[in-house]
Amino acid sequence: MALTRAVSRAERLYNQAEQVLPGGVTAAARINAALGRPFVVARGEGARLYDVDGREYIDFCTSFGASLLGHGHPAVRAAIEEALARGILCAHELPEHAVAARRIAELVPSAELVRFATSGTETTWHAIRTARVYTGKHVVVKFEGHFHGYHDYLGYSAWPPLDRAGPADAPEPYVESAGIPPELQQFVIVLPFNDLDALEQTLRARADEIAAVIVEPINYNSGAILPRPGYLEAMRALTRELGIVLIFDEILSGFRTGPDCAQGYLGVTPDLTTLGKALGGGTALSAFVGSREVMGAVSPLGGAVHSGTFNAHPIAILAANAFLELARTPEFWAHLDGLGKRFYPGLGDAFERAGLPVWVQAVGARFCLLFGLDAEPTNYREAARYDRDLATRFYGAALEEGVYFHTMWHHGFSAAHTMADVDRALEGIEAAARRVAAS
Repeated sequence: MALTRAVSRAERLYNQAEQVLPGGVTAAARINAALGRPFVVARGEGARLYDVDGREYIDFCTSFGASLLGHGHPAVRAAIEEALARGILCAHELPEHAVAARRIAELVPSAELVRFATSGTETTWHAIRTARVYTGKHVVVKFEGHFHGYHDYLGYSAWPPLDRAGPADAPEPYVESAGIPPELQQFVIVLPFNDLDALEQTLRARADEIAAVIVEPINYNSGAILPRPGYLEAMRALTRELGIVLIFDEILSGFRTGPDCAQGYLGVTPDLTTLGKALGGGTALSAFVGSREVMGAVSPLGGAVHSGTFNAHPIAILAANAFLELARTPEFWAHLDGLGKRFYPGLGDAFERAGLPVWVQAVGARFCLLFGLDAEPTNYREAARYDRDLATRFYGAALEEGVYFHTMWHHGFSAAHTMADVDRALEGIEAAARRVAAS
């Protein structure tokens, strides 16, 4: 007699969703490889997620970084309730828009003028458009392993297969999505991160074509890779000398290391910055910000047209003001710093005791677990050699221990996590690691 496994409510809901949603999801990245389907949640509270089958998890996905405050923070809930009480208003300016912009300008070194949008992809798209208008040039330099959204102008070489990436010192642009017109590739140059010689040679050779260099100052999307000492400083000096706009994509790194974002942490100020994820306190908000001179190219001041009905939606902007008010306080960052000082060494110790080879690469409130590596990576190709199968097995085992990781590259904790959460999570992580190591 064949044994049958009970089908969970999450599986049933996913099967139903497949009938009306492409692949059963509203975003491709929501498929969790450890499950073979999305992680279907009922609710979140603080540092916890509760799935539709009634199980509780300590959350280390934190909405891919958007929930830096945790789930349902009281200040964000109050802000949203206030916005609802005032009516669902779109396409109007509110006093709170300028309040949020001023708070960003006070915190983020590059921010003199601020333009709000909704998603991270929008902001990188409009940042490079602004740079093109400002410089009168069209080519954009990006870096292998750096992700800037899936629009046609930057949808290259975020996570290229190593056998299709070309030479290490001169990567070939790898198209991340079907449907990107081949003729657009002439407007993008892909370089290896942390290779100053390649950067300088390219910028000097093609300065009359290059409008912008866009970079994740901390490459969380491919291993939480830090720039080598002096690398960003040299990038800043070269772009300034050659009349090229420097763009920091801080959608993920923004507010992860402190109130002044990665640019303050690393001491390098770009011309333009993109912000998102944490900015909205868990709601859909992004921004591109920059110097008064370069942002002067944005409409209605200049020819780089940017507009949108849902830009700076009242719910999102009031939630952002709640987040930014908290982000101004030393106590907020002291708590996050304390969590990291306890959690990150604990992770390394847990994996070592379990006999599972993992390099823990952590900066601020975000980290990567690079299974099978034994040294800090300095570029995408070094990080991309991690053992994906081992990682997926561990993440599945961690789920069984009540600890939730998505199977993408980066993870993080929130201000809602406590030291007790960290200790409980480390117990579950070690138990999961031991089970995987023994299998």
